[in-house]
Amino acid sequence: MSRNLNTRPLRWTAALLLAAGSLSACAPLLVGSAVGGALVATDRRTSGTQLEDQTIELKAANRIRDAIGNQAHVNVTSYNRHVLLSGEVPDDRTRDTAAAAARQVENVVNVMNELIVAPNSSLSTRSSDVVLAGKVKATLIDARDLMANAFKVVVERGEVYLMGVVTEREANRAAELTATISGVRRVVKAFQIISEDELARRLPPPASNTGSTAPAPAQ
Repeated sequence: MSRNLNTRPLRWTAALLLAAGSLSACAPLLVGSAVGGALVATDRRTSGTQLEDQTIELKAANRIRDAIGNQAHVNVTSYNRHVLLSGEVPDDRTRDTAAAAARQVENVVNVMNELIVAPNSSLSTRSSDVVLAGKVKATLIDARDLMANAFKVVVERGEVYLMGVVTEREANRAAELTATISGVRRVVKAFQIISEDELARRLPPPASNTGSTAPAPAQ
């Protein structure tokens, strides 16, 4: 779940209810045990990496707050140790300072600085972004040729950032579907691309029926 530096973190209630069906866009480890176990199993990150991403988000948010104070609206999202900064800052210097603070966090591989110089977004805009994120997740769930849990969705001012460890085919398909949703202003692909062969190695093996017990013969 991305960290918001100057507002109380949204709990993404709608998103978590959606996740109870088959998807989590925020950190799966925060969901209830039964659902959380299923989400961890289908996330392409290891459980250790998922936990590390949460730690990176918290540490980066704290460091950015220490560096720039509460003068900006900055969201920190980490996926597979790649950090996305989104939101608004008052000037270019604050933008650069926030990115530098995030890069200093241990185990961060890369920082994608999508902060813009603008007034902080309004509460109504942020509420609309939450609703739009839910629409994007639902669309990915409905796509039979995609694994919805492979994607993390971040929305800022109607601009959708798609993160995940996916193939080129999956990345393009998800972006195409997202672009068709009403209210989406722009789609940014912030993926880590893997080959189809790598994807096959990452997927869990099919369930085996060898453990089933054959019925006893009739006497």
